[in-house]
Amino acid sequence: MSDNFTTEYFGIGIQNGKTPENLGVLWRTAQNLGASYIFTIGNRYAKQACDTHNAVKSIPYFHYQTFEDFYNNLPKGARLVGVELDDTAEDLETFAHPRRCVYLLGAEDNGLSKKAIEKCHYLVKFKSEKSLNVSVAGSIVLYDRGLDKPRS
Repeated sequence: MSDNFTTEYFGIGIQNGKTPENLGVLWRTAQNLGASYIFTIGNRYAKQACDTHNAVKSIPYFHYQTFEDFYNNLPKGARLVGVELDDTAEDLETFAHPRRCVYLLGAEDNGLSKKAIEKCHYLVKFKSEKSLNVSVAGSIVLYDRGLDKPRS
């Protein structure tokens, strides 16, 4: 039997995603880089042409109507990691990813909601002169998680 507090897992999703293409690309990356599940908050899933691996049929997909609904259903012991260009965010390059966590991204035009930022256990950012497409940002975070780095 596995111990849920030592076994590593992660989920990744978008709060109020703007375009279906971004969602499909992020899900494809999530599946390829080992995500345990994917999710959306606010805007619902619709078939994504760029999700050529059909991630929603390969790994669990969850949809939450509101941030509160999502937050109340975080897996026990998981840490919420927001990806946001914010002065308080840690640099991804030196960030020790939690063993059990959920990565949350916001839409390109508005980022994460204020409530989401307040509830995150960690905020991370990476070196970029300007904001990036949400699927690209999520892909960079997941790639970094796969590097041989310490875990928290």
